[in-house]
Amino acid sequence: MNDPPPEVDFDQLLDYLRQARSVDFSAYKRSTLTRRVTRRLKMVGATSFTDYVDYLQVHPEEFARLFDTVLINVSSFFRDPPAWDYLRHQVVPAIIASKPEQEPIRVWCAGCASGQEAYSLAMVFAEALGIDAFLKRVKIYSTDVDEDALIRARQGYTQAELEPVPEEIRNRYFESQGSRYVFRASLRRPLIFGRHDLLQDAPISRLDLLSCRNTLMYFTAEAQERVLARFHYALNDDGYLFLGRAEMLLTHGNLFRPVDLKQRIFRKVPQFQRIERLLPAQASGRDRPVVVSRRVRLRDVAWELSPVAQLLLDAGGVLVMANRAARTLFDMSLRDVGKPLQDLQVSYRPLELRSQLERAERERRTVVVSNVTHDGDDGSVRYFDVQITPVIDEDDTVLGSSVLFIDITPHQRLRLELERTRQEVETAHEELQSSTEELQSTVEELETTNEELQSSNEELETMNEELESTNSELQALNADLRSRTDELDRVNLFMQSILTSLQVGVAVLDRAMQVNLWNRRAEDLWGLRDTEVIGRSFLSLEFGLSVSELRELIETGLEREGEQHEKVLEATTRRGKRIQCRVTAAPLVTPEGEVKGVVLLMEELPGVGSPAAPTSGED
Repeated sequence: MNDPPPEVDFDQLLDYLRQARSVDFSAYKRSTLTRRVTRRLKMVGATSFTDYVDYLQVHPEEFARLFDTVLINVSSFFRDPPAWDYLRHQVVPAIIASKPEQEPIRVWCAGCASGQEAYSLAMVFAEALGIDAFLKRVKIYSTDVDEDALIRARQGYTQAELEPVPEEIRNRYFESQGSRYVFRASLRRPLIFGRHDLLQDAPISRLDLLSCRNTLMYFTAEAQERVLARFHYALNDDGYLFLGRAEMLLTHGNLFRPVDLKQRIFRKVPQFQRIERLLPAQASGRDRPVVVSRRVRLRDVAWELSPVAQLLLDAGGVLVMANRAARTLFDMSLRDVGKPLQDLQVSYRPLELRSQLERAERERRTVVVSNVTHDGDDGSVRYFDVQITPVIDEDDTVLGSSVLFIDITPHQRLRLELERTRQEVETAHEELQSSTEELQSTVEELETTNEELQSSNEELETMNEELESTNSELQALNADLRSRTDELDRVNLFMQSILTSLQVGVAVLDRAMQVNLWNRRAEDLWGLRDTEVIGRSFLSLEFGLSVSELRELIETGLEREGEQHEKVLEATTRRGKRIQCRVTAAPLVTPEGEVKGVVLLMEELPGVGSPAAPTSGED
């Protein structure tokens, strides 16, 4: 499977996982996700994502293997020891010191995988508070989207997995159950394990510490932003966030500030709510009409004195109000109030106002037209930003529109003057400007490189965890292979002992009549070592037995399953002794009944041997 399957098939797979198991992987980084899923495709022999969906439908047990591959549940106790040392000596004491003696301490271990990090947090707090205070005050919520990983967290760990825990701490907090070690039941109550999807489920709130290590790096930038906003809400104003090596939050300074960036420990940036303004008490009794009249007058005078030219039109396009600045600017008078906008010059000068009013009313939002030029009767030129805002009542009906003409002439003139000055500076200092542009380009390249390095760091961290997961699998396979090899060695030794103990010569031939086995007795009889005959055709060997006379006997043994045939031949041993040799051929049959070869038993018959006459040249 050299070419990746089409994206549309991959999206269909993600939709199926969302519908079948309520797991949404759409927010995960596509490159990492595709690589991990493709690995499962190769292992099950699927040729496309569509085929893999069919495979999942037929083999539901594959879901667990897929999730374990995608989510990369690689974890260990006190992973990254320097970070845990900082947490143990700086953060946890600060949390305890900031809380009243009896107030609970709430901790969330998000994306806890198989639970090692959650138990590490429990041991840190128990050591800092003491066992009794830990049981009374601390709650550690341990969550992950993978149910199988949570089950492993509850079932305990092997001795190899507990290696990072010092022996003294291990004996204090873990107890043996069969071949595994589990967290002591008397200390287990503060830890709560449960399934939680960081992208869909509501966050746990009122937290003093939130640990989410090497989890955010699998999400896209948009998903990371959503999760971090939830984390910000979940933490108390003085709460801490503990992240993994590849997660730096460089672009989220408005939510979290670094306490120790190297160890990836951050603190929440509180967002204070605005203080509500106090409203004056309403007048009552006989003074109320006077107060109301004065307030209406105050409103009208304030409207007139506003330096920003403003028009107010009703829903029918009739001019309701125009302040002094607007009347002066557009040469209007109070007699123009009450006229339709279309009858006034301001409807098309300095811009086509009616179309913008219709747009603002249709879209029900403020429309801004920038840098509008207005030529005065005295030949002057002024610049405005025109802001048209629909006035919407409580019942969602449009009452009218407000039009503001914000004078930006000073700013525009200043901009033009600045532009002229900039051109002069650019003309006088072309070389300096070129250097500035090169430096700016370098800065942008460095920023881009930094982002790429950050992304590469996350990718490398992801691949490192994949390699750790693969290494664990290979170690398990290696241990199984070593066990099988030891067992095979014992069987071979046992078979060799049996063959050595037999008082008959044994030769095992395959169907091509090549020698596969030659025992010690056969060496003693004929003077040929096993290294000289194994792999050679039996019929091509030359020794004291006429092998050519055995062809028919061997072929009969290869053809007839379950029968033995024998033949007695005259032979000469390696010592020159003439003997009567009985050769028995038995088929070599597999447990399935297939004849794979023939076993030859070569036995010296007693009492019939005599020394052979010496021949010329014989040693």
